[in-house]
Amino acid sequence: MTTVEDPHDALAGTLQRTELQHERSSIPGRDIVQVLTEIPEGVESGWHIHPGEEVGYILAGTVEMRIDGRPTLTLPAGSPFLIPPRTPHNARDLGPGTGRMLSTYLVEAQEPIATFTDAGAPPPGA
Repeated sequence: MTTVEDPHDALAGTLQRTELQHERSSIPGRDIVQVLTEIPEGVESGWHIHPGEEVGYILAGTVEMRIDGRPTLTLPAGSPFLIPPRTPHNARDLGPGTGRMLSTYLVEAQEPIATFTDAGAPPPGA
């Protein structure tokens, strides 16, 4: 296991992310990446996108998941979630304690796993 410190992973500076595995997919041009993310209580990931699907599971805490164009989800431990490719989203841990989620990404090879975006964020003053 390695902590994600690649400057191409925009979330690495905000959250504790540990890459558990990273392998080529049987789908040409795609990689499968599995990451354990830890979000301190009250902290947000920031609006971001991934270059492919994110299939996730909340291991601990309760996470508020905002996905652009969809109703806000409140995901307690034991809840799964799915984020479509390049869809802006933001996760915030509601507690108690540090939220932990396991995410598996099916992403375009050679692309950053996460990129910050303004899309989906509320307008200033909202």
